[in-house]
Amino acid sequence: MSTVTDARVADPQLADGQAAVAAGPRLPVIRLEARKGWIGINWQEFWRYRDLLWFLASRDIKVRYKQTALGIAWAVIQPIAETLIFFFFFHKLGGINSDGPNYVVFAFSAMLVWKLFESALTQASNSLVANQQLLTKVYFPRLIIPVSAVLTGLMDFFISAVLLVPLMIWFGVVPDPLALLAVPVFIAMALLSALAVGLWLSALNVVYRDVRYIVPFLIRIWFFLTPVIYPASKVPEQWRLVYGLNPMVGVVTGFRWALLGGSGSNPSDHPGPMIWMSFITMLVLLIGGLFYFRRMEKTFADVV
Repeated sequence: MSTVTDARVADPQLADGQAAVAAGPRLPVIRLEARKGWIGINWQEFWRYRDLLWFLASRDIKVRYKQTALGIAWAVIQPIAETLIFFFFFHKLGGINSDGPNYVVFAFSAMLVWKLFESALTQASNSLVANQQLLTKVYFPRLIIPVSAVLTGLMDFFISAVLLVPLMIWFGVVPDPLALLAVPVFIAMALLSALAVGLWLSALNVVYRDVRYIVPFLIRIWFFLTPVIYPASKVPEQWRLVYGLNPMVGVVTGFRWALLGGSGSNPSDHPGPMIWMSFITMLVLLIGGLFYFRRMEKTFADVV
């Protein structure tokens, strides 16, 4: 919060050390104070800086595709290539089935939302260090930086999602119109999961620069702990609530169920307790990340 008071300009020509104040223009004096509260985020101030949020997000998108050989085609090539690898090595050679829908659609739909999470988390974790010149020179809500980094992943997601439509038509997958209404919910949940973890990692990365080397390893381990290349039904039923502590389990399972219309016959393919457990975990991580980010925010400009 800020308070504004008035001050007058002292006349340097006054002699004999007189403490008089000459009449002159009134200058505003702005005092910045930390906002009180458990998390202490001024959401009204955050909303006032929304133009900066969109500017940073659009800037990152332009920089990402500037002077590239294939441009936005990378957004399509990566999930397709990885889906084909999963199809031949895990499905054909490894014998992993989808418990219902065609495996190509099964894997590609999960790759869409996983790539969104992976890109958002990678960008958010390094966002503060990448924007250190802004941190040290200009005042604005620091939360805008990781939030804008998370939003940049939406561009690749929407480009790749266009390819899913002909795949579903080709393999005869008909979605349930009511289930499709839940798609935006799971997209938002993926972004919030990336933001929740990204807040922790971005704040730690300011102090410990080797965090950026840990993030790719963390994402790769996280990938195999998420039902992207295999159905959640492979996990024993008594362990599924524990498995749901991974927030991306609920995101991938729910997103796949919404797109494929619940075409799998296994109960784990439908929204249920496992997805709610993932949602609760995501919420706890997000609240904790906001709290930690705000407590570390005052040191960013000095340390970065």
